[in-house]
Amino acid sequence: MKLSRLLIAVLSAATVFTAHAADKLKIGVLPGVYADAIGAVVKEAKAQGIEVSITELTDWTTPNVAVDAGDLDINFFQHQPFLDNAVAKNNFKLASAGVSFLSNIGLYSLKHKTLAGIPANGKVGIANDPVNQGRGLLLLQKAGFIKLKPNVGFLGSINDIVENPKKLTFVEVEGPQLVRITGDVDIAQGYPHFIVASKAFDPSSGLVYSGIEDARFAIQFVVKNTRTKDPVIQKFIKIFQESDAVKAAIDKAFAGDKRLYSLVWTQK
Repeated sequence: MKLSRLLIAVLSAATVFTAHAADKLKIGVLPGVYADAIGAVVKEAKAQGIEVSITELTDWTTPNVAVDAGDLDINFFQHQPFLDNAVAKNNFKLASAGVSFLSNIGLYSLKHKTLAGIPANGKVGIANDPVNQGRGLLLLQKAGFIKLKPNVGFLGSINDIVENPKKLTFVEVEGPQLVRITGDVDIAQGYPHFIVASKAFDPSSGLVYSGIEDARFAIQFVVKNTRTKDPVIQKFIKIFQESDAVKAAIDKAFAGDKRLYSLVWTQK
C-alpha cells in the first residue's frame, strides 16, 4: 500500500515536471518586425503560463537547421513557399503550426520617381533565393518591366524571363541586404520592415507594392512536423494573434502604413 502511494506520488511529480517543462518555448527570430512582434507578447504569454526565450539570428538558413535539430521550438521569419523549398532541398522535418502577418514587398528607387523613369539598361536589385526572387519577378511583371514564362509563378528565376524590353540587368543579393544596395541600382525589390529597421529611406516610397493576393507569403510559426498540434505551441499562437500589443508592434514596424502589411489571420 505504501509502495503504491509512493509510485503515485512519483508519477504525479513527473507529470507536473513534464507539464512545466512543456510550457517553455524557445523561439528563433530575425531582427526587426519578427523580434518585435514576438517580444511584444512575452509578458502576456508568461501571464498565461508560457515562458518564452527569444534567440535573434541573422540569416535565413540557421533558423530551420535549429528547429530541425531541436535547438529551437519555433522559428518565426519565413513564409510557406520559402519553407516548402527549404524542406524539399534539405529534407527538414518541419511544418507550419500557424499563420501571422503578411509583409508586402515593393519596388523602390532612390534615383527615379516613377516606374516610367526607370531607364533602358537599368539595374535591378532582386533577392537571390529561389522563392523570394520569384516573388520579386512577379512584382516586376505586374509593373510591366518583364514577362515570365507561362505558369512559372513564384518559383520563377531570372532565367524564366522571356521579355525584357528595357534590357534590365539584375543584381542578386540576400533579401535582408537589398535595402543596402537600393541606392546603387535603378530599382530594387524591397521589404518594408527591413527598410523601417534600417532607417535608410522612406518605406512608404515604393513605386508599386504587392498585396493581400500574396497571402501565401504570410509569415508562419514553423515547428517540427510532429508538433504542429502541440497544445502549448497552439496556445502561444492564439495568445499572439489575440494580442493588442503584437498588433501595435507590427503596425509600428511598418511605420503605420497599411499598404505595407496585412494581419492575415484577421481576414480568414
